[in-house]
Amino acid sequence: MPAETTDIDDLREQARRWLDDDPDPAARAELQAVLDRLPASGPELADRFAGPLTFGTAGLRGPLRAGPNGMNLAVVTQAAAGLVAWLGAQGGSGPLVIGYDARYGSREFAERTAQVVTGAGRVALLLPRPLPTPVLAYAVRHLDAVAGVMVTASHNPPQDNGYKVYLGAALGGEPGAGAQIVPPADAGIEAAIRAVGPLAEVPLGPPGQVLGDDLVASYVEQATAVIAADGPRDLSVAYTPLHGVGAAVLTAAFARAGFPVPGVVPDQAEPDPAFPTVSFPNPEEPGAVDRLVALADSTGADLAIANDPDADRCAVVVRDAAAGWRMLRGDEVGVLLADHLMRRGVTGRYATTIVSSSLLRAMCAARGLPYGETLTGFKWIVRAGDGSVPLVFGYEEALGYCVAPDLVRDKDGITAALTVAELAAGLKTQGRTLTDRLDELAAEFGVHHTDQLSVRVDDLRLIADAMARIRAATPTSLLGHPVTATEDLLPESDVVILRTETARVVIRPSGTEPKLKAYLEVVEPVTGGDVAGARARATESVTRLRTEIATALAL
Repeated sequence: MPAETTDIDDLREQARRWLDDDPDPAARAELQAVLDRLPASGPELADRFAGPLTFGTAGLRGPLRAGPNGMNLAVVTQAAAGLVAWLGAQGGSGPLVIGYDARYGSREFAERTAQVVTGAGRVALLLPRPLPTPVLAYAVRHLDAVAGVMVTASHNPPQDNGYKVYLGAALGGEPGAGAQIVPPADAGIEAAIRAVGPLAEVPLGPPGQVLGDDLVASYVEQATAVIAADGPRDLSVAYTPLHGVGAAVLTAAFARAGFPVPGVVPDQAEPDPAFPTVSFPNPEEPGAVDRLVALADSTGADLAIANDPDADRCAVVVRDAAAGWRMLRGDEVGVLLADHLMRRGVTGRYATTIVSSSLLRAMCAARGLPYGETLTGFKWIVRAGDGSVPLVFGYEEALGYCVAPDLVRDKDGITAALTVAELAAGLKTQGRTLTDRLDELAAEFGVHHTDQLSVRVDDLRLIADAMARIRAATPTSLLGHPVTATEDLLPESDVVILRTETARVVIRPSGTEPKLKAYLEVVEPVTGGDVAGARARATESVTRLRTEIATALAL
């Protein structure tokens, strides 16, 4: 018998076993249609059964489709049952709170999770409607839950969904109370998921308790307390939630804080899982904020703000005298927020990741404040504090900011937007802007220009090959300067770091998308107060650095 026939027969048998156990009639019909098209559908079937979605530190994330290698009711039922079993094995007691966004399948997946939780004899608390991820993270702490689940794929394409897990104080410890899971919890939950038997034997209980809007009101009240009550409020803001769930909560928070309610891009204001006006629902992607900029321009707004679809990230767009409207890089917003909190006298640890700008380190050193640097991901950033020096601020360059770790131990696009508005309104009273403050920081610490080389692939083997190439033939010079340090973080993390006297490159696969990323930084000193000249030199250097790294990666 030819090998191809054997493979198809094996796939057919795997699919039939899955069909027998799948609780969703629509998913069964979808998978049966793929089977009916065999052998032509062999590659598609092989992809659906290439392996189960792995439950890692980011939880689950994948395309909405039937089969083990997709997000569907069967996979969610198994994940929920495994999570509940793991919580029981750890001795964790207390309610489990569940949130969801407005993506396809999110509410259904959240409700099924609640049924699995109650079926196991536990209390399930369901958020009242599609809400931002920060509200779920807040609820875990506020309700003293044993754990939390957020059904979201954040800024992934419309055809994706995901499943993130947070732990409460009892199992996460104080630094991880209300934070996303880290090892070894992820491996333990993954093992428990794989140990779940037939789904027909997973007991399903009642739908759980749907929480009231008082929880959302409590989050909004606490979020507005992050900024000073008596500060300037004269600021006009244009805003977009990018068809996500952020608009109602953000506008309520701005109104409660005393700011004028932001103008919202009309055709992006309501949640829409199809994300019809953007090719990719990520504010960093080209064209994603074009409608926001048009609204800001037509209304004469002082500032423009975008959240990603689950509102845990915050993008800031400013009016630049030389370039018109431009989006600030995540590193720029991060150091602006850090500097603002430092000027307000907030003491404690300020943290970022290995791929973010080194400017925060320089600021902390100059101002005598504790600094923390972690692997990428907010699950690590929020754990950068310790008993003696608590974390007071953390950020990552991918537009994620935590300005109030005691409120939300995760990135929070709502409180970040409020804090940016507080800073901008204060500067406006002095006739100055966010870019003026960035120039001040550059004059003091030098221009820290960051950029990114990001390559999306269809075949993940291309990423592995590129990482192997950079390790086998590591550049010995960058921008004409010798590489003075090379760090390979294997086996802890698939990361290579190259440093020269004035440049740094961090190369790693994305943790959530099929991308290889190289994070570039050039530090250019400012002489004679000529910030513009230093920026121009740094920009030219980063452009050349991008070319050199692209050549080395051969992608």
